[in-house]
Amino acid sequence: MRSVEEQLELITRVALTPEPVRIAIANALGLLSAEEVQAHAPLPGFPQAAIDGYAVRAVDIGGEKGLVARRAVDSEEDAPPAAAEVERSLPVVGEIPAGSRQPLRLQPKQAMRVHTGAPLPTLADAVLPLEWSDRGRKRVTSLRPVRSGDFVRGVGDDIQPGDVAVGAGTVLTPAHIGLLAAVGHNKVLVYPRPRVSIISYGKELVDIDQEPGLGQVLDVNSYALAAAAKEAGAEVNRVGIAGGEPRRIKETIEAALSRSEIVVISGAVGGEGSAEIRGVLEQLGEIDTSRVAMHPGSVQGFGALGPGRVPTFLLPANPVSALVIFEVFIRPLIRVTLGKHSGARRVVRARALNHIESRPGRRGYIRARLMRDAETGDYLVEGLSGATGAPAHLLAGLSGANALIRVPEAVDDIRPGDVVDVMFLAQRG
Repeated sequence: MRSVEEQLELITRVALTPEPVRIAIANALGLLSAEEVQAHAPLPGFPQAAIDGYAVRAVDIGGEKGLVARRAVDSEEDAPPAAAEVERSLPVVGEIPAGSRQPLRLQPKQAMRVHTGAPLPTLADAVLPLEWSDRGRKRVTSLRPVRSGDFVRGVGDDIQPGDVAVGAGTVLTPAHIGLLAAVGHNKVLVYPRPRVSIISYGKELVDIDQEPGLGQVLDVNSYALAAAAKEAGAEVNRVGIAGGEPRRIKETIEAALSRSEIVVISGAVGGEGSAEIRGVLEQLGEIDTSRVAMHPGSVQGFGALGPGRVPTFLLPANPVSALVIFEVFIRPLIRVTLGKHSGARRVVRARALNHIESRPGRRGYIRARLMRDAETGDYLVEGLSGATGAPAHLLAGLSGANALIRVPEAVDDIRPGDVVDVMFLAQRG
């Protein structure tokens, strides 16, 4: 029986990375950049007002002269202290709104009204905030001094030509998307979301738009696994039920292999009913169906199929086992392909609230509800169905869970108050 770590190593060795594509930055959020993007122009490209006020020469209102270093100031809160003796009055000779393209020149002993983001007139080296003035329209009186560079965003203060806006291998966040827009890149080369095809197999299966007859069950897995793959960040192709003659099943799987980086087939392991599809799969490559030391989900298979050696997972028909296997093996593969540093869910330490049983010699993944103590902030966890000997196959127990308790192979009994590792699933609500 193979350990969970050995199975993960086997899977990682054959992982496929999609070929990079150039897409609009509006669609690139969360994807891995495949190129380094450099700025070709300074940002800002012109001196601009960082606040509503008056463009002035600092020396004309009693400020410091010849200040070399500009200060990155976005509000008046970081200003120099008030100076009661400073009270200079200057004529207001114009107004410059944001977006103005008319070049203007400020003469000594003059001021111009400016809006946030507006270009400064030539010779102006500071902005006098409205709050530091009498807000005059024809003449403005300064109540406090400003220094050269105050409340001004200088050319290249944010980015200089040649600066790296986004490095290769960066997972693009909203800030990166904004930065790409700021440097004028409307497209970026990225590794696209891995394409995952989901197939269900079983002669007893019917799609959910049909009424199941005697001996028939609805196809749950293709919907549940497709949703899980989409939540993990993949581009999902839900093939549905593969049926008919072996030749037709083979054609269905071959089509999925040709358009995917990962293929997931549920109902393809366990029991005599899966023998037919395993015979088809053997024609497409090698499939290893060694048991994995975990529960639920020890019965599973994995291989690299087709000319492209596409990672292919064989999952049991039971929806709970299939979803647990997805969490442990398939989701991490999708996340690593997307460029995440770690494909695994966040693991926290929590105190058990109830008695939990696990199978000795296998790593347990017990559905649970993770909570937090309002007073201490400690994590608390309650095992759900399957935790204390109750049926482990019930899907309702998994739907009510927001976590999986990860029980080591050497542990078969957890008592209330014991501290355990808990995989935190997607945030609910």
